[in-house]
Amino acid sequence: MSGLLALIGGGEWSEGCSVPRALLDASGSDEVVLLPTGSAYENPGKLVARAVDCFTALGASVQECKVLTRPDALVAETADRLRSARFIYVAGASAMHLRSVLKDSAVFDAILEAWTNGAVLAGTNAGADALCDPMVDSRGGAFTVGLGVVSNLAVIPRSNTWSHDKIHRTVELAPKGISLVAVPECTALLRAPDGSWSSTGEGEVSVYVEGKPATLADLTADG
Repeated sequence: MSGLLALIGGGEWSEGCSVPRALLDASGSDEVVLLPTGSAYENPGKLVARAVDCFTALGASVQECKVLTRPDALVAETADRLRSARFIYVAGASAMHLRSVLKDSAVFDAILEAWTNGAVLAGTNAGADALCDPMVDSRGGAFTVGLGVVSNLAVIPRSNTWSHDKIHRTVELAPKGISLVAVPECTALLRAPDGSWSSTGEGEVSVYVEGKPATLADLTADG
């Protein structure tokens, strides 16, 4: 058993989005620990400020965990802090940078330990992409190695900003045995502690298995 996993298409801190409230309720906590890792070179402070505004309105606090570089991810004190968290957000715009910082690190091991012990783990935008294995390279829709919180699953975050042709090409490129889910903004693909899949938010996810349209019940991802 593990905690709830949320793979979010992005935009969840925008006004009117129901995803933050749902995840906060699931965590049973009033504190969110946020890693803005994927936006290390794109004004991470602005990303953090949006999260603070959103969760303050919901009666919760946001604690920034400044893991922006590879050395940051090796700090034992940071890992200890994450190990006891009940709600962890991994965010940002660059899945490649996020992966390179966190892979095989003390911080990522602590994130996994917290999730295994029941914490809510949310990845948004590049965070959703990188937590899977494989992950989608948004520059061209190809596939590459991800962090593998769940395997045999890839997601397209912010899929509402992709053209139909680009999504179609990505579906065709998916390796054999890989499920692919297109997740629009303000929408989350959820893996419950019992391993079942659902979605929540303002949009609808699109599921593809073996290159064909499918349903959430058809997902074969491994957590």
